[in-house]
This record gives sequence, C-alpha cells and structure tokens, in this order.
Amino acid sequence: MRTEEAIRLVAAARSDTELFGTEAPARRYRELVTALHPDRLGAADEGVRAAATDALGTVTRRWRGDRGTPLGDHTLGPLAYAGDLADLYDGGADRLLKVARRPADNDLLAREAWALRAIEEHGDPRYLPYVPRLVDSFPVRDPATGAERRVNVLGTVPGLHSLDEVRRAYPDGLDARDAAWMWRRLLVALGLAHRAGVVHGAVLPRHVLIEPAAHGLVLVDWCFATPPGATVPALVPGHEDWYPPEVTGRRPAGPGTDLALAARCMGWLMADRAPRELRAFAAGCQRPHLAARPDDAWRLLGELDEVLERCYGPRTFRPFTLNP
Repeated sequence: MRTEEAIRLVAAARSDTELFGTEAPARRYRELVTALHPDRLGAADEGVRAAATDALGTVTRRWRGDRGTPLGDHTLGPLAYAGDLADLYDGGADRLLKVARRPADNDLLAREAWALRAIEEHGDPRYLPYVPRLVDSFPVRDPATGAERRVNVLGTVPGLHSLDEVRRAYPDGLDARDAAWMWRRLLVALGLAHRAGVVHGAVLPRHVLIEPAAHGLVLVDWCFATPPGATVPALVPGHEDWYPPEVTGRRPAGPGTDLALAARCMGWLMADRAPRELRAFAAGCQRPHLAARPDDAWRLLGELDEVLERCYGPRTFRPFTLNP
C-alpha cells in the first residue's frame, strides 16, 4: 500500500470496519502502519509528512481503542508504565506486556525470562508471589521497520507501590518499624531467588513494590539478573552510585550483591529514623568487599529479626498507609 493511498483510506473511513475490514483486520492494520511510518516517507514534502503523521495517530488510536494490537496470543493495550529499558502495556486479564524499547536490549528481557523460569522451577512455591509470574516470552517483528523485539508477558498484582513512592510519602524517613516488614519480605524474595541460582542485580527502590494494607511485596524487573559468579550486565541509568564495587567494576556478583543493595534501599528509606543498631546492621551488609558481606538471605533474615527484637521487642502487626 502506498502512503497516499493509506492517507486517503484513513480520511474516508467512517468506522473501524471500513478502516480495517472484516477478513484480516490485523493485516490491514500492519499495512497501514507500514505505509504511514515516518521511516517510509523518504523525500516526501512536508504536507504529505504531516498528513501521514496524523493518519498514523488515527490508525493507532482506533485500533487500540477497541481491541488493542495483537502480539502472538496476547493483546497489546494502552501503555501502563515506562520502565528502565522497556515499556509495559496493559494486556488484559491481569497481565502486562513488557516490550523492549530497543532491539539491543532484547538480551536483557531474555535474562528476565530465564530468571523467572528458574525461580518458578527451583524456588519454594510458598514464596513465588514475591516475584512476578512469567506467563509467556517471545519475539515480535515491527511491521514498519522489521526490527525484532522481545516481549515478556507478566502476571500483575493490583495496588502495588514502589519504595520511591513510599519515600515521597515520608520525606523525612520511614519509621524503622514499618520499614522492618518491607526489609523482611525483600530478604524472602532474595532468598527465593538465590536458592534458585539467580542474582537479581538491580535491587533498587523503583524495583521493590509493596502492597501497603496487606504488607505484601513483589521484587520486579529481573532484566539485570545473572547467575552467581557472573557479572551484572548493565547499570540502571541514574543509579550508578547505588551499586556495590563489584558491579561498577565489572567483577563477579553474588548473593551479597543483592543483600548490599537491599540494605542500601532500606537505609535510604528510613533516613535518620533508624536506631543505631539497625544502622550498624545495614552497614555490615554493605562492606566494600563481596567476600566480607553476608551471602545467605535466609540466615540474614534471622539476624535481622534478632536486631529488631532487641530494638522493639516481639513483632506485632503495624497498619501501614502511604498517606501519613
């Protein structure tokens, strides 16, 4: 289909049926996107470019407005979140479709699929809700450019908020008694992964999601995951100073890498509100050398519980809200 023909078709169509047809609407959609894509316009004059851009926007809005874009056996709905290296779209049925923004990052989404499969296969089923559920993973080809991108389909949980949001709600720092349950659950998520032979590699506030009322937690974005003894493949832009030395120095990472990042997250979350013994505990998890740090999340969880009991007495449930 030529660009001019596509522009005329979009302008004349009075309904989605007229625009996409009934026999092969997905194919017609791809033909229109290809004909109207900016990369196909070459030396077209500004008037044609402007008309093609408007028509492409109309095609995209009308297609997604009713049914979304089909991707494999799934449906690509509206953009839900913009991640570090991928965009996440509503996939319906409590699913998100995570699409690599650049083909060069396909390998990182493949790492996430490997990590989540390994955790599901080898992890304790009791703790699997602490990580996303991988529904599917497959490549798709952009009909306009021919570029191939990796898609991970992830199960979603409603009502989650990142630690970034928690800190914004408590700019002076979070009470350590509230941070305690988040830290404990984060260690469970890491213990689950480490027993399955997976290092997360990017335990940062934006990747730790909590459900405030039920005290739930999900550790997301496993695109930087690696087996113990391998290097973390990339740094999250803007967070270079969060990482322990073995990551920035491109040296082998291990469970202690994740435990150091988790302690850094919790120290940042509590700011100056943590008692001295808890601050010392966090510092011990962040020693400069990997070999000098704790490397067993389950053992560290027991040690954390001992510190918390010395500081606050027996554990009790504290209701938590993001509206202090």
